[in-house]
Amino acid sequence: MESTKNILLTTLVLVVSILFFGISTTDIWVQSHFYDPMTHTWIVDSHNEVLAFIFYDGIKRLLIMVGIVLFVITLVFWRRPFFLSYRRGMMIVLLSSIAVPLVVGSLKALTNMPCPKSLEIFDGTYPHTCVWENYTAKECHLEQQKCWPAGHASGGFALLSLIFLLKSRRNKIIAGTVAMVIGWSMGTYKMLIGDHFLSHTTITMILAWLVILLIVRGVDWTIHKKLRIIGVQ
Repeated sequence: MESTKNILLTTLVLVVSILFFGISTTDIWVQSHFYDPMTHTWIVDSHNEVLAFIFYDGIKRLLIMVGIVLFVITLVFWRRPFFLSYRRGMMIVLLSSIAVPLVVGSLKALTNMPCPKSLEIFDGTYPHTCVWENYTAKECHLEQQKCWPAGHASGGFALLSLIFLLKSRRNKIIAGTVAMVIGWSMGTYKMLIGDHFLSHTTITMILAWLVILLIVRGVDWTIHKKLRIIGVQ
């Protein structure tokens, strides 16, 4: 019952957030602070190799390595007695690390939303539209865009699943805080180079949590079903 309540609440927050950012000018207002119309440049240069390595290539590789390490640990210790209490949590983490980026990436391929740097208001060629709007007839020839929601930050927010792996309240808080810091660091970097709006990262964060909650629900349902079968036998 509690999991259903959390899923419904998160879904509501997601819908409200999409409507809020779509109707309001919050994105434009925030993003305008990162762009200099006189020099036509963003506050952070996307070609800065050091920053690109830290907040893009480097962090992506680190997250992939963490996923691989957790997968190997699961394979090696799956049948060990001390690992029994961590099975559920590890399944949630591994599934989330795959599902969250996959869901976000799939949406990016469907929504046809441009990045801030591609918009006319920031000296680009695309009009600013809401996610539920289509381009006008004269703009239909424009190339398909893939900037909504924020795919890069999805890997960081997928780490929120660690909350369901760790046992103590303190460790859960630490895990959630680390996941938020990583996710928002990745998302903020992309905002500063003109690749994403505030809404893009916000929606990815909420969507990631929703996907994780659905995975938790699915894993728990599978475990309970298996236990019922064993009990019948």
